Amino acid sequence: MTVTQLRIALVQMNIEAGNTEANFAKMERKLEEAAALDPKPDLIVLPEMWNTGYALTEIRNLADPDGERTKKLVSEFCRRHGVNVLAGSIAQLRGEGVTNTIHAFDRTGVNIAEYSKIHLFQLMNEHLHLEAGGAAGSFELEGVQAAAMICYDIRFPELARKLALGGAKLLIVPAEWPHPRLHHWRTLLQARAIENQMFVVSCNTVGESGGSSFFGHSMVIDPWGEVLAEAEERETILVADIDLALVDEVRGRIPVFADRRPELYE
Repeated sequence: MTVTQLRIALVQMNIEAGNTEANFAKMERKLEEAAALDPKPDLIVLPEMWNTGYALTEIRNLADPDGERTKKLVSEFCRRHGVNVLAGSIAQLRGEGVTNTIHAFDRTGVNIAEYSKIHLFQLMNEHLHLEAGGAAGSFELEGVQAAAMICYDIRFPELARKLALGGAKLLIVPAEWPHPRLHHWRTLLQARAIENQMFVVSCNTVGESGGSSFFGHSMVIDPWGEVLAEAEERETILVADIDLALVDEVRGRIPVFADRRPELYE
């Protein structure tokens, strides 16, 4: 059954770089806090690399082997509370390498999606310590086509367009987006929403971590580019209600996809 109305809770939290035990404990507390909201959210979203932060020089020792610890905890939480969770992204050990990977779970605890960050951010030396993913992140949530990108990915409009052309009506973006680029954060997220006529839900981190300062400002943006909710620069759980029927309305009023000329874009 397709659901059009969703209540979304974004867990904007500080991450202690390198302190996985503290981060797991906080993640569990924040999930319980979000699930206790009244009314209860349909979807809870965590930020990027919440398990380790950007402790990249130690990342192989810190990363979650095959994501098993994360998957077990979040799956059980979803079953217990009957909520969907996009478990941000984690540093995940795969063989000898580490990926920056999203796991999404449905209300029954089934791991419905996995996406590893495609674009590695050289300014934070991700390319020296992480392996890039090799596929886009599309999945179905509550009968609706959704998609995920991670942080730096939003600077690549061709990826967002590919996801929209694949049917995505909701784009979810976990991030650790630092000072001083708040203007870029807002502008890029709104642009991805406007040009692809879809909801964009972005969950950032906040505070000091790994020598960088993160500004929060998690956001929920509608297909017109209007900001429905925006967090401040502190730990919080940001809640917003969205109606996915608006996507079809906007796409019908301004037929961007029908007017494309892809034969001229190569």
